[in-house]
Amino acid sequence: MDQTTSSNPVDPVWTTSRTARQIYDLGEVEKDITRLLRLAGSSVSLLTLPQTDEPGSKLPQGDERPEQFVMEVGEYFERLDSIQTAIRSALAHIRRSRIAPSAINAPPHDFTPPSLGIGVPSEGASASSRSRGLQEEKVDRDAWKGILDALTRLKVERDAEWQKEKSNEGLNRMEE
Repeated sequence: MDQTTSSNPVDPVWTTSRTARQIYDLGEVEKDITRLLRLAGSSVSLLTLPQTDEPGSKLPQGDERPEQFVMEVGEYFERLDSIQTAIRSALAHIRRSRIAPSAINAPPHDFTPPSLGIGVPSEGASASSRSRGLQEEKVDRDAWKGILDALTRLKVERDAEWQKEKSNEGLNRMEE
């Protein structure tokens, strides 16, 4: 997690202290975990038979498939190693700082975390080009699921109202 290996320069606020740097590194670990899960998913897809690939998938065919699998598994284990190293480093920093466990308190029972914001999915940006962490991805996913659920319920209610109005019109015609 060296700032020179990153394509995005590190904001100077993250270099002001060792603790700030550790927090920044843990944020990078979160992003690495997201990438690790994507690598695991694509590696499993590479192990399946090519006939089971989804239409339009960009998975290689033939002899390229095992080579791609080896490359992705290699990157998987490199990321896994860097994640465990960063987590161990953060834990060592906490131990060295002698932070009392009582200082790390859970939030109150009725605490509601602030919204991290919801973004509209972009067509052109690939999933790997986004620089969001796992928590942001979860919030985004849950928000879109909530929107879909609300719209589905609204459609069911409107369809029921429409059917009711239609049956009332039929009754009124019969009475006339």
